[in-house]
Amino acid sequence: MTPVDVHQGTSPIILGLPHTGTHVPEDIRARLNDQGRLLTDTDWHVHRLYDGLLEGATTVRATFHRYVIDANRSPSGQSLYPGQNTTGLVPLIDFDNRPIWRPGHEPTEADTAERLATFHAPYHAALAAEIERVKALHGLAILYDCHSIRSHCPFLFEGRLPDFNIGTDHGRTCAPAIERAVVDVCEAADGHTSVLNGRFVGGWTTRHYGQPDNGQHAIQMELAQATYLASEALPFAYDPDKAERLRPHLKVVLERLEDIALSMKRKER
Repeated sequence: MTPVDVHQGTSPIILGLPHTGTHVPEDIRARLNDQGRLLTDTDWHVHRLYDGLLEGATTVRATFHRYVIDANRSPSGQSLYPGQNTTGLVPLIDFDNRPIWRPGHEPTEADTAERLATFHAPYHAALAAEIERVKALHGLAILYDCHSIRSHCPFLFEGRLPDFNIGTDHGRTCAPAIERAVVDVCEAADGHTSVLNGRFVGGWTTRHYGQPDNGQHAIQMELAQATYLASEALPFAYDPDKAERLRPHLKVVLERLEDIALSMKRKER
C-alpha cells in the first residue's frame, strides 16, 4: 500500500488528512499489544465527513496509522506541547496513557528512522508538492488540516472538548482574515461550541507549512468526535444523521476560505 493518497484539484484549498489511515504493516502489527491493535486514536471517518464538501479541493491523505508513525509530528521528535501530556512521533502510549506495544517490542531509534523514510517523508513530500502546485495556480494556498478526537480524553485535557477546535498557532500560520472567517462560521453554528487556539493550537503540519508571508496559509480543525460519531468508543461508527447536521457548517467554512483565497489573489494582481 502506498503511504499517501493524493487527489488533485484546482481550488486554492488543500485538505490535509494525516490521521485517518488505518494501515499497519504486518511486521509492525505483530509488535503491538491488544490495546494497540484496536487503533483507538484514529481520526475515524474524517475523510468521509469532508468528502464532496468543496468541489475542486485537493486532498492529501496518509494511508498509514499514526501508531506506525505520526505524520503530524516533527521528524525531530520535538514535543508539540512541552510540559503537557501528548503522544510522540512514534507513540508508545495511546490517548489514555496505556502502552500500545508488547513488552520488549517497543520501537527503536532504527525503527523510527526507517518509518520516517518509508511513511512520514513521502506524505510530507506529497503535501509540499501539492502546496507548490496550488501556489503556482493561484499565487497562494490554504492548507486546512482535518482532525478529530474524542471529546473526553482526561490524559490530554480536562473536561469536555468544544465541538470545533481551531488552531493557528496563535495567529502565526495564516492571515487574520482566514482565521476570522473560520471562527465566525463556527461561532454561528447553532448547537455547537468552538474555541480558537485552546488545547489544540495546530500541530506540526500547520506550524511547518503555515508561512503567510510566503503565500502559504495553514489552519487546523480538530473536531470533537461526538459531533459525527454514534459513539466515541468501539466500533466508532459513523452517524449519518449527526454528520449531516455538521457537514453544512464545514462546507461553509471551506467555501468561505476559498472565497477569501480568490479575493486575496485578485488583490495581489
